[in-house]
Amino acid sequence: MSAHLPGRAPMHLPSRREAIARERAARRSPLAWLREIGIILLVAFCVSALLRAFIVQVFWIPSPSMADTLSVNDRISVSRISAWVGDVQRGDVVVFDDANGWLQPDESEGFAAFIRKIGEFSGFVPADGKQILVKRVIGLPGDRVECCSASNKVSVNGVEITEPYLPPGTIPSTISFDVVVPEGHVWVMGDNRSNSSDSRYHMPDDPNVITSTGSQNPFIPLSAIVGRANAVIWPSDHWRGLGDREVFASVPDPQ
Repeated sequence: MSAHLPGRAPMHLPSRREAIARERAARRSPLAWLREIGIILLVAFCVSALLRAFIVQVFWIPSPSMADTLSVNDRISVSRISAWVGDVQRGDVVVFDDANGWLQPDESEGFAAFIRKIGEFSGFVPADGKQILVKRVIGLPGDRVECCSASNKVSVNGVEITEPYLPPGTIPSTISFDVVVPEGHVWVMGDNRSNSSDSRYHMPDDPNVITSTGSQNPFIPLSAIVGRANAVIWPSDHWRGLGDREVFASVPDPQ
């Protein structure tokens, strides 16, 4: 038979009322508030980073090479899923890494550049577009792309293309070319043909043989495509969907 120590009350579990009071007191603690805010921010950061990496990412347009379809400083949403599953077709507007070295190296550095990279990685800040390009896919692997035909048009696999996305009065190309796109690559052109340094401007002596490296390779690897642009989301008066696959509907598969 047990006996209580003299002068000490028996121990017991806290009542429900006491537990609630302690929980409320803990919630009023500044440290508890900071901990909860930190957890919320961490979860939001992780979710945003996952969305950016696998589903959708926002980019801003730094140049007029895709005018009038895209204007400088437009924000576009880009589907990462399209790149993952290989859903890239003629007429798509795509964002791709500068795998061929068409652009000058980005030499930005310092704390501001570091913070921006963190923002881009998390998805809270649009990618700045310095080392990525935005163009339209004209030729897929195996396609024969030519310009210009007797009627002054681009043709793909022998079919002339009427391109409604070109600015009024724009000539499809002032540079003649006749290329066959190699496997695993695409041929891209900007909509603002007179002000777009695209595949046409990076052709070696024989564009059908990829022997050169760097800026003299006109074909973009499919592996370099970040995703397919599906909409302009900012500014609000530029809202519109992107992509003109129907323009190429009559083009046959390459032989």
